[in-house]
Amino acid sequence: MNDRTATSDQELIRLFISGDHQSLEYLINRHQRKIFSYIMLIVKDKHLAEDIFQDTFIKIINTLRAGAYNEEGKFLPWAMRIAHNLTIDFFRKSKRMPFKENSEEYDLFETLRIYEENIEDRMITGQIHNDVRRLIEHLPEEQKEVLKMRHYNNMSFKEIANETDVSINTALGRMRYALINLRKLIQEKNIILTR
Repeated sequence: MNDRTATSDQELIRLFISGDHQSLEYLINRHQRKIFSYIMLIVKDKHLAEDIFQDTFIKIINTLRAGAYNEEGKFLPWAMRIAHNLTIDFFRKSKRMPFKENSEEYDLFETLRIYEENIEDRMITGQIHNDVRRLIEHLPEEQKEVLKMRHYNNMSFKEIANETDVSINTALGRMRYALINLRKLIQEKNIILTR
C-alpha cells in the first residue's frame, strides 16, 4: 500500500507499531503543518519552533513504541497537546521563579501579577494559576480561607480579621504560614513557577 492518503491516522499508527516505519512519515507529513504552525504562533522563532516540533515527534514516537498511546481516532488533538506541553515546559525552564535577595521566602502572588502579555505569557500564567489553585487546596482550612480572601477577594487584613472573627495578627500569621506551606508544597512537588 504505497498511497496512504486515504489511510486513517489510527491505521497508520497501527502499521507503525507493527514495524512499518514509512507509516509514521505519512502521519508526520499529514499533520506537520498544523502542529508546526501552532508552535510557531506561540514561540515566534523558527529555529526554536523546529526544535520543539522535533521534540514533539520524538515524544510521540517513544509513546507509540512503548505502547502507551490509547487515544483512538484522536491523534491530532493528542499530538497538539504534546506540542503545547513541550512549549510550556520550554518557557518554564527559561524563566524561573524569582527569589528575594538574602531570603528563602518569596511572595508567590507577586509572580501572578497581570502585565502586558503575549500568547506564551498568557499560557504560562494560566498554567501557573492552575498549579497554585491546586496547591492551595492542600493547605489547612484556616490558612486557605485567609489566602483566598486576601488574594482572590482583595480583602484587607482588617476585613479578613472581621470576617473570620480573629485578630489582625492572627490573620497575618495565618497568611504567613499559608505562604510558607505553599513554598514547601512547591518544593516537594518540584513545581516551577514562572512569569
